[in-house]
Amino acid sequence: MNEIFNFHGQEVRTVTVDNEPWFVANDVANVLGYSNQRDALSKHVDGEDKITLTSQNATLENIPNRGLSAINESGLYSLILSSKLPQAKDFKRWVTSEVLPTIRKHGMYAVDDLLDNPDMAIAAFQRLKEERRLRLQAQEEVAQKNQMIQELQPKATYYDLILQSESLVAISVIAKDYGMSAKKLNNLLHELKVQFKQGSTWLLYQKYADKGYTQSKTHTIDAERSRMHTYWTQKGRLFIYDLLKNKKGILPKIEQEA
Repeated sequence: MNEIFNFHGQEVRTVTVDNEPWFVANDVANVLGYSNQRDALSKHVDGEDKITLTSQNATLENIPNRGLSAINESGLYSLILSSKLPQAKDFKRWVTSEVLPTIRKHGMYAVDDLLDNPDMAIAAFQRLKEERRLRLQAQEEVAQKNQMIQELQPKATYYDLILQSESLVAISVIAKDYGMSAKKLNNLLHELKVQFKQGSTWLLYQKYADKGYTQSKTHTIDAERSRMHTYWTQKGRLFIYDLLKNKKGILPKIEQEA
């Protein structure tokens, strides 16, 4: 799915990949005043935070043969923090307070377009109807699983972790606070005996597992496959701050510059 947003008369195109929003890099670079998009991506965005869109993996119009660069939320913040334009803060506020919450809640943004385009409105309402059906089905399944757990393991709290929270953040977002990649921060937390890797997922050691530092989400890839991702709570974010400061003398960039 893709959407075109409008920030003060400038288009910002997005696509959804694995239930996460990706932004067309050139559009973001233009809004933030970067004259050389390729140079901006090379200097400020990690490789893991950008992809190349093609006509095979995206439905955007006018994709050139060489492909179209796109960045995820982490890459977006990197460009915003490095921009020298005063409107960068306004752009970040617009993205975080309006665009991202609406995409994640409804999978759409352009309300005015819905009113002017009956076909788009019908498709949007069909998506909402299907979303409600899946949500109710998921709630019923969770209730059944919770009952089974309470009966078999009264003290177990694992399923508490599936509760969604608006304050959850990906490790890549926290890593940006320190000017490092998600891979580097994950390895650093492993070195400090905070977490270990199981398959492709990072999990906390038992010492920290019940502290409320992380929550796990399972993202469906297709009918047969799913992938679990670990997200950090704000409590966990403060834990990382204290740990890096006291054990490694590492401070976030905003405090390094102060």
